Amino acid sequence: MKGKDDTSLVEVFAGSLWEAELTKGLLESNGIESVVKDGIMGTLAPYISPEVSIMVNESDYKAATEMIRDRDKEKAASNR
Repeated sequence: MKGKDDTSLVEVFAGSLWEAELTKGLLESNGIESVVKDGIMGTLAPYISPEVSIMVNESDYKAATEMIRDRDKEKAASNR
């Protein structure tokens, strides 16, 4: 995560590897840098670490969680 003075990363999402990759894409397409935590173990040994996390800079936490929440609301509304 280049260019940011913040060194504190916070979790904004936890779930399966494919859900995490979709979430990472959403955030990055909206200008929020993110990283997948435990992604390698989730791929190599999903029975050991089935859940991975998406981490963002602390300064991006609010915007990231709002984007994820909005996406989840849209998804829920389309499933009705």
